[in-house]
Amino acid sequence: MTTTTQAAPSTDAWTFPPGFLWGSATAAYQIEGAAAEGGRTPSIWDTYSHTPGRVVNGDTGDVADDHYHRYREDVALMARLGLTSYRFSVSWPRITPQVTADALGPVNPEGVQFYSDLVDELLAHGITPSVTLYHWDLPQALEDEGGWADRRTAERCGEYARVVAEALGDRVPLFITLNEPWCSAYLGYASGVHAPGRTEDAAALAAVHHLNLAHGLAAAAIREASPSSKVAITLNLAWVRPEAGSEADADAARRVDGLQNRVFLDPILHGSYPADVLADTADVTDWSFIRPGDVDVISAPLDALGINYYSPTIVRHWTRERPKETADGHGDAEAATPWIACDDVEFPTQYGPKTDMGWSIDPRGMTELLVRVAREKPGLELMVTENGAAYPDVMGEDGRVADLGRIEYLRTHLAAVHQAIEAGAPVTGYYVWSLLDNFEWAWGYGKRFGIVHVDYDTQVRTLKDSAFFYADVIKGNAVPR
Repeated sequence: MTTTTQAAPSTDAWTFPPGFLWGSATAAYQIEGAAAEGGRTPSIWDTYSHTPGRVVNGDTGDVADDHYHRYREDVALMARLGLTSYRFSVSWPRITPQVTADALGPVNPEGVQFYSDLVDELLAHGITPSVTLYHWDLPQALEDEGGWADRRTAERCGEYARVVAEALGDRVPLFITLNEPWCSAYLGYASGVHAPGRTEDAAALAAVHHLNLAHGLAAAAIREASPSSKVAITLNLAWVRPEAGSEADADAARRVDGLQNRVFLDPILHGSYPADVLADTADVTDWSFIRPGDVDVISAPLDALGINYYSPTIVRHWTRERPKETADGHGDAEAATPWIACDDVEFPTQYGPKTDMGWSIDPRGMTELLVRVAREKPGLELMVTENGAAYPDVMGEDGRVADLGRIEYLRTHLAAVHQAIEAGAPVTGYYVWSLLDNFEWAWGYGKRFGIVHVDYDTQVRTLKDSAFFYADVIKGNAVPR
């Protein structure tokens, strides 16, 4: 994965740099199924989804897309599309199913073998694996002893990372430590709309730090166990904009940017937490869980940064003279507004086209975020590790899924990535979310993000029109204007 050169201009298409990685991404709990097979023990999402009232229609990931048994079929689909890379996550409860807060426990050979076989299958089809170590499925045993609010979870995560890197590092060129720690911390521990479903602001901020620490410990473990592999983290950075030009709206945007972006970017890229975030949250916690030396661990140099982007975030100052709007830029259950120390901030309803998640569509945010990070950390390799859209896909009588909305969403956002490259951002790859329709967390199976349609009753996979569009993009290394 060498840093790419600037894209060449074209009159009829946006052509990407030679060697640009074209991939798709998934997460273990959302697609694997086989929840109680191969030695796997429960994760927090098993517990959460089996708790009545937590997930729409009572859906669970027990079967999902049955990828655990059908991975060869799914890899063949990837090859048919021409993917050059596939980003998947490892289910921690498959690897060390007896983990406790004080000990990692024995390694499960069946779990390791599954991912080793998957990697081999990908390589046999010419597809480069990118492995995410943590995509939200924390072993339930660790949550029982405090979860991400407890420092020991970060320590066990570092040890778990070493196990996976030792097993797969000889064939995996890129390990991503964490996926979207914002979601793990705030949606899991502040608003409670994701597993483990806690609503404790102080615990959420402790989780922020312990997730950052887990990244640093995991990065160090990967570098020791597999020196030839690159290390990255994936953040769901927000393009935060004040609704108006008032000082109050600008301050609302500052606070949201701090809690969403800078509380992760600053310790990882610069070795310190933003002073304004610490001050804004002083009534919630004194941040005494940060120990001497922690930020040095967290800020070890990255090889790449993954950025996930779906929708803009518009904020404004709220006064009690009018009802508060809670529809934020993320939509769905996240509109429960997990924002700490933001009681006078609201996320006004955004008008215009939206996806099936209720998320507003604005590709400009993709360009803005990539260019922002490129300016903040010059030379750091960037990758779009997730981008996509849910639509209410319907299969026609001819067996075709004509998802034109998704095609236009992808086309315009790929154009935005190209614009960032032209502006000097060193973007080396793009992963569409998602390869398959799957278990969409608190929404269950009611929202479809895949470029491949899945019939959940029969597990039949069908390429949507967006899959054929993406295959053409990959083949030409270009996006039609």
